Amino acid sequence: MTERMRAGSDLAEPADARPALVIFDCDGVLVDSEPLSLSTLTAGLNRIGVDIDTDSVRRLFAGTSMTSIMEHIARDYPTVNVPEGFVDAVKTETLGVFNRELQAMAGVAQAIQALDIPICVASSSDPVRLRHSLTLTGLLPLFGGHLFSSAMVERGKPFPDLFLHAAAEMGVRPDDCLVIEDSVPGVTAARAAGMRVLGFTGGGHWGHDRTGRDLAQAGAGHVFRDYRQLGALLGGLR
Repeated sequence: MTERMRAGSDLAEPADARPALVIFDCDGVLVDSEPLSLSTLTAGLNRIGVDIDTDSVRRLFAGTSMTSIMEHIARDYPTVNVPEGFVDAVKTETLGVFNRELQAMAGVAQAIQALDIPICVASSSDPVRLRHSLTLTGLLPLFGGHLFSSAMVERGKPFPDLFLHAAAEMGVRPDDCLVIEDSVPGVTAARAAGMRVLGFTGGGHWGHDRTGRDLAQAGAGHVFRDYRQLGALLGGLR
């Protein structure tokens, strides 16, 4: 797997062929973390006086960084006093919940191991949480250290910076990349970077509605919910 990833810069397939690099989001794509992190964030926001429910938190903040989330809170809830250390406390609580409950997405390890395409991760999570999540679920070795966090760029999703950074580091043109995302900000960022996108709706935060209409509307070319479909989707891309 590592040797295949290193070969990414040597691939010269045209942009209308199979991708030269598959970029995975982490939360809600590789690991089923969103129900855990969104409920923890909602509880934390409620404690400091933000009147918001988990469904609204998912709609507004899934796929975005804590920096973007807190900018949103400051703008839309100007009377709320965010105590010092709040973000760090929420991050610590989230990691604790992960230690007890986090699972990899069903079938994702097998799907990755079957790929003959270079891969990497580009996530809104900070580097500590990103590595922790992949370590807990046993997925970390599959990526050979090719992990990219929004902390590495000036602007997180929905801006294209993170995906462009990942492509540059992997030595692949943006139009030769395919992104797998579960959120509208993530899909928006990938499309702004000039990349194709598959929308994934297999995470627990999707509940009963797994149509992914909002992902398709944001620019995802296909939407899928089961990693057993991934090989066929990649083989059918033109």
